[in-house]
Amino acid sequence: MTVALAPAPAAAPPAVLRKDYRPPAYLVDTVDLRFELDPAATEVTAKIAFKRGPGVAADAPLVLDGEELETKSVKVDGKSLSTSEWRVEGHTLTVSKVPAKFTLETVVRIAPEKNTALSGLYTSSGNFCTQCEAMGFRRITWFPDRPDVMAKYVTTIVADQKRWPMLLGNGNPTSSKDRADGKREVVWTDPFPKPSYLFALVAGNLHCHEGSFTTRSGKRVKLQILVEPQNADKCEHALRSLQKSMKWDEEVYGREYDLDVYMVVAVNDFNMGAMENKGLNIFNSKYVLASPQTANDDDYEAIEGVIGHEYFHNWTGNRVTCKDWFQLTLKEGLTVFRDQQFSADMTSAAVKRIADVRVLRVGQFPEDAGPMAHPIRPESYVSMDNFYTATVYRKGSEVIRMYHTLLGAKGFRKGMDLYFDRHDGQAVTCDDFRAAMADANGVDLTHFGRWYEQAGTPWVEAQGVWDRSAKSYTLTLRQGYAPQAKGANVTPQLPLHIPVVMALLGERGQPLPLALEGSASSPAPTERVLELKQAEQRFVFTGIAEKPVASLLRGFSAPVKLKIERSRAELAFLMAHDGDSFNRWDAGQALATQVLLELAGKAKAGQSLPALDKTIVDAFGAILDDAKLDGSLKALALTLPAEVQLAQEVEDVDPDAIHAAREHVRRELARGLRAKLLAAADAAEAAASKPAIEKASIDARRVKNACLSYLSLLGEPAIAQRLLK
Repeated sequence: MTVALAPAPAAAPPAVLRKDYRPPAYLVDTVDLRFELDPAATEVTAKIAFKRGPGVAADAPLVLDGEELETKSVKVDGKSLSTSEWRVEGHTLTVSKVPAKFTLETVVRIAPEKNTALSGLYTSSGNFCTQCEAMGFRRITWFPDRPDVMAKYVTTIVADQKRWPMLLGNGNPTSSKDRADGKREVVWTDPFPKPSYLFALVAGNLHCHEGSFTTRSGKRVKLQILVEPQNADKCEHALRSLQKSMKWDEEVYGREYDLDVYMVVAVNDFNMGAMENKGLNIFNSKYVLASPQTANDDDYEAIEGVIGHEYFHNWTGNRVTCKDWFQLTLKEGLTVFRDQQFSADMTSAAVKRIADVRVLRVGQFPEDAGPMAHPIRPESYVSMDNFYTATVYRKGSEVIRMYHTLLGAKGFRKGMDLYFDRHDGQAVTCDDFRAAMADANGVDLTHFGRWYEQAGTPWVEAQGVWDRSAKSYTLTLRQGYAPQAKGANVTPQLPLHIPVVMALLGERGQPLPLALEGSASSPAPTERVLELKQAEQRFVFTGIAEKPVASLLRGFSAPVKLKIERSRAELAFLMAHDGDSFNRWDAGQALATQVLLELAGKAKAGQSLPALDKTIVDAFGAILDDAKLDGSLKALALTLPAEVQLAQEVEDVDPDAIHAAREHVRRELARGLRAKLLAAADAAEAAASKPAIEKASIDARRVKNACLSYLSLLGEPAIAQRLLK
């Protein structure tokens, strides 16, 4: 009998609250799916082994999720049910009476070619593709479509072998046969429990670019990059990136890959950026394809990072997943942090850190300050799709980074090992992760939990006083929040647990020993992690015989706004001498911003622009002179703030004045540093001319281009000829 799904109700759905979480009434052991693929009418047969959850009443009905499903039949333990024993209402299927343990078999029909929502199973450019996160699996078959229902899947795919020669699913391929009717039948078995949002199916005419990786335990894994035929020559970099990711995760986190095959499908019109489905990642081509004719150094690095991100999800998101969607940052914030670490190790660590902070400041800080502000673990949502935000991802990754800062690399690894040992194969919470970090290191992280509960970007105000006679330096730190925007998801704003990494620099730029009053550490370190937990705290350092300059929030050790008074001389000093690459760059940006805005004001008033102060020219020159800095960092540190950034710092924006000021400073730097810029470009020439996608060549190209960009402003014929060449 055929029963069509009733139309969705017109009223807006009610908000879902985190406090209302209840465990599923019925759990799933195994899922056996069979797809008879047809763009207009795909038939899906699902055999699902259910068992009643602990403490659930014997008369509790089975209630499943579904959308746009034409239901053909319903069976329990092989017996067909009459329409009086099951009903469809809105987006749910209810079976009124079921035993404690049983197999439900449903047959539904779906229309992939009409699935314009691109959620569930759909067709595009002749290919079948799925997207099930967050709630797309319910558009494939009736199921308890929530992340805390984890099961082992077997998927059988049947399709015309000429139209769709590639039939792909999660797990390992366990059988394949060509049938007499011209169809191919392929079976995929995934031996690891997974939530329904990680289900994947792809069918199409795809080119396979193949490689392999041997795990540290000796297992050979087949790697496949699958693309549309016209993109066959653009796959090698993605394959190499995948191999690097697998090796790095073994070395840094001890995590081996667990299946016999790992597939990355890249199609031009996949509606998401990329998706970490178990063993079968699906990407938009933008994040996979690269060739020297179509991609630059930034593209290659971005592809490597995204390939790594989706691979790292195999453990942080797939093997251990979210108990409910409020915990999204548990997998996304953690995996963003892991892909940031990976990219830092593969490229310029300093440049990667700066780039990540720039994205946070430009994209997430405004979100925190606006009406859509929310904690990284929200308390409610109307549509889960609205919470794939910069706060959940980017601020979430900064929260994970703070664990790493507070516990150190070894302590963080201990916490990760315990997290995997405790929760492999489970759906868990952010609190479970925090407990693993605390228990593995014997520390109390209760206070740190406020980062998950409070919305907004905190500020940290710093004030330092040097006492010449006592040879001491007192650093006072205060914390708080700016008033939140009207309509924001306001939460109680209590003092947070903020790690402030700091150093004190002496008159020659040397780091000074930090003997903290009341601390017995000997010898005194030259860098400390101060733990700011109260609204205001004082830290006194002894034995400081010369007036220091404080280097605070090194490496951007917390996602906060730092308030501190700095003279231009101090900023120039930090730009020239700070051993922390992030703070060195940040000081240069602050210095340049001050100078540029002052000059823009003069230009707006019609005044002539003066020569650039020698202190500022020398600070930029120190960047070029520093042999310890890689070329990518030098290029970034030499780059002035963009005009759009400067415009955000003033109320009455004059674009012409800002442009004039920025070009004036660039010309002044080019004149003052001409010899150094030429020398740096010449030194980088040989390595830059190599087309290799490796760090040395990329660094050389970036610093060469940055130097030539400045020199082009001088109007010298020899430099113009060099640029044309």
